[in-house]
Amino acid sequence: MHFRLECAVAECPVDAIFAQCDVPQDQLHFIALNLELARGWKPIIDTKAALPAADEWAKIKNKFQFLVR
Repeated sequence: MHFRLECAVAECPVDAIFAQCDVPQDQLHFIALNLELARGWKPIIDTKAALPAADEWAKIKNKFQFLVR
């Protein structure tokens, strides 16, 4: 089964979506973070347009510092 996901969350790197078995070693810590955050966030079930600043956020690396828990 294949899924195509679009992430419009500012904290997400542009190519952030991986199957768990394909997550790069330097990003494995995001699996635990995803589990933590997913407990409090509603699932995204609708397609929405990208946020107005999406192109600007796509250029920014190391967005982890902007994550608000």
